[in-house]
Amino acid sequence: MTSSDGAAAPTRPRLSVLDLVPVRSGQTSAQAVRGSLELVRLADRLGYERYWFAEHHNMAAVAASTPPVMISAAASVTERIRVGSGGVMLPNHAPLVVAEQFSALEAIAPGRVDLGIGRAPGSDPVVTQLLRITGPTADVDRFPQHVTDILALMSPQGAQLRLTSGQVHDVHATPAAASTPTVWLLGSSDYSARLAAELGLPYVFANHFSGQGIDEVLALYRDGYRPSEAHPEPRTFLTANVVVAETAEEAHARALPQLRMMARLRSGQPLGPLETVEDAQASPLGALAEEAIESMRSRWVIGTPDEAAAELRRLAGRHGVEEVMVVPVAASRADEPIDATPGRARTLELLAGALAADDAPVPAAGGATTA
Repeated sequence: MTSSDGAAAPTRPRLSVLDLVPVRSGQTSAQAVRGSLELVRLADRLGYERYWFAEHHNMAAVAASTPPVMISAAASVTERIRVGSGGVMLPNHAPLVVAEQFSALEAIAPGRVDLGIGRAPGSDPVVTQLLRITGPTADVDRFPQHVTDILALMSPQGAQLRLTSGQVHDVHATPAAASTPTVWLLGSSDYSARLAAELGLPYVFANHFSGQGIDEVLALYRDGYRPSEAHPEPRTFLTANVVVAETAEEAHARALPQLRMMARLRSGQPLGPLETVEDAQASPLGALAEEAIESMRSRWVIGTPDEAAAELRRLAGRHGVEEVMVVPVAASRADEPIDATPGRARTLELLAGALAADDAPVPAAGGATTA
């Protein structure tokens, strides 16, 4: 089987995880974090490739605001899985601070750290303004320069800073780096894809957020790629919102709260903690919201283990990638433990089991819904 651009498709894509650390109704941030740390332990045991934490601000349903803190905690409770950011939103941070944080993480978990960098702020205008007036942030127009600065600062050689006096000083993110994190550029448009190709860096398309233009963006990245010493070939994978359960009915029920949350977000409605399955089923949102939900549902991977595994195989094959990063968005039921995420855990378990057990040819159509 081959992809649309002629690349050989994998028999079984590797699996990774992107975690927003969702906060459900009645749950504290501490309980949500405990649930995510149990989930990364599970992903480590199941053989997932990497586990990334997102950066979002001022959202009642999302506790992932500081990826380096979560990465450090995840590294301390795992053994082999790569841990990283998906991503650090660079306009919110000074490049030196990012370089120092991830150099420290690399020292904590050598050879296991990914620094995914995004160009969007990951916040609302109020938080963006707060960041600008209260601390050092990066000018978004200088994004390419700041990416190269971070690469230099984290390297064993470090960077050189020329002062206005003409003096040149060496600057290192850490005193004696023996290894460096792998830097990935993230995006849902062609900007970061073009920059990643120019710099010879790995690139991830945020398919879970926006599936529009994916083929064109990946083609731009692959066709324009300039080999680098660290990455002689282009490297890319996709993200996908995924809910897996023993039955399709249960999978769709557990997907509903997150679908409703996204419908509210895109229509500018007030947001709160993530609903339980029962709360979501008990209160219709209206015709326009339901239409938006159905549109999103068709682009997500929702179904039984066999259906979801087959759909991820098709997704990977269609776009010529060897890895898919799943965003496990299964919500909880009201009677489930408040400091755990059983629906998300079951998604990871069932999906890993189905892909490991099923090496049959990919069906032509049908099964779970997806982009």
